[in-house]
Amino acid sequence: MEIRITPADVGKRVSVRRVERAADGASSFTDTVGVLVSWTGGVLLITKKDGEIVHIAESALVAGKVVPPAPARRRGPAASFEELAPVLARSWQPVESEPLGGWTLRAAGGFTRRANSALPLGDPGIPVAEALARVKAWYEERGLTPYVQAATGGAGTQEVLCARLAELGWVREVSADVRIAALAPLADVAADVSAVRLSRECDGEWLARYGKVRDAATAVRVLSSGPSVWFASVPGRAIGRLVVDGRWAGFSAVEVAPEHRRQGLATAVMAALARQALTERASAAWLQVESDNAAALALYDRMGFTVHHAYHHFRAAGS
Repeated sequence: MEIRITPADVGKRVSVRRVERAADGASSFTDTVGVLVSWTGGVLLITKKDGEIVHIAESALVAGKVVPPAPARRRGPAASFEELAPVLARSWQPVESEPLGGWTLRAAGGFTRRANSALPLGDPGIPVAEALARVKAWYEERGLTPYVQAATGGAGTQEVLCARLAELGWVREVSADVRIAALAPLADVAADVSAVRLSRECDGEWLARYGKVRDAATAVRVLSSGPSVWFASVPGRAIGRLVVDGRWAGFSAVEVAPEHRRQGLATAVMAALARQALTERASAAWLQVESDNAAALALYDRMGFTVHHAYHHFRAAGS
């Protein structure tokens, strides 16, 4: 075992092993893989793929090396974070937005964190601490909780920013996986789509099934945003939403009434929307799913979706 990393490797993906000693003198080893975001005062900070930040005392290191980026996935389309992140943002647009350098401040009356969080896809043009102070003030002026959405787990994601947010007291609250897949196999699944209705508008029944709406007018504005939006419904039983943006087809709001689950309705909704996306010349699919939603994760695993990266919402301390 050899330590082959130094503070000059900050910003790189590393694999380290540290020793941990119990009160009885017994020793054990723990391995950590992630981005080395800082090395100061004898302590290494490593941001793991899932966003967890690990503090490791330099004195506990027994091995360490720089490792290449995570290998390309064998299934699904190739995609960089720089390509995919703006696609995700265009699919769920706020009612109000304001630039802060390369960051975007987004608000929609509190309807979903995605539409009510700062999105940092570039340099804010000022020190991060100052940018976060402006973010906090902007949201508090609107009576909203200040959030920043940041990503980890992929090439070009924001591990260093996530560590800086944590250092400044912002609390990681909710995490989700962004998953991608080839589109054509979704359209080819054996599913009865005859009961699935597609519309450019979401009606009251659709919103009622979605069930996360306080202000219908605001919700409709956000849900209807995007280059090419479709709403699917199986009346009284299931709904779904699609946004087509170039080669990408984004799926969201797939909801099935509890009494109608395990009948293939989610698969039918996904298949109907995928077929629509193919007619608009899309070829790749993406969706977002919270990391603890076991039923949805199992469904999307079966459909061939693989994790591209994770994103997290950080809340300002005390908000």
